[in-house]
Amino acid sequence: MKEITVQELKQLKDSNANFQLVDVREEHEFDEANLNGLLIPLGDILDRAGEVAKDKQVVIHCRSGKRSATAIQALEAQLGYTNLYNLKGGILAYNEEIGL
Repeated sequence: MKEITVQELKQLKDSNANFQLVDVREEHEFDEANLNGLLIPLGDILDRAGEVAKDKQVVIHCRSGKRSATAIQALEAQLGYTNLYNLKGGILAYNEEIGL
């Protein structure tokens, strides 16, 4: 599984790169704090896979990196995605290193 660091994600955001950010946490978590990504809770990821881009880099994150890893494994194994990156440490690491 490919990973991306918080600093690498910040560089993508700062450079206005063409990528998609997907948050697989629950809605109440997203409402508390988010990185302005598309919210698709983990339990819905396969049903809503059509919303996840296949033609550009996609960074998937959750609170700490575990749920996003599960989402990536499912999308890769069941639907053949090859463009997915797990945010190492999730939104917790982003908040600690960059701030929200």
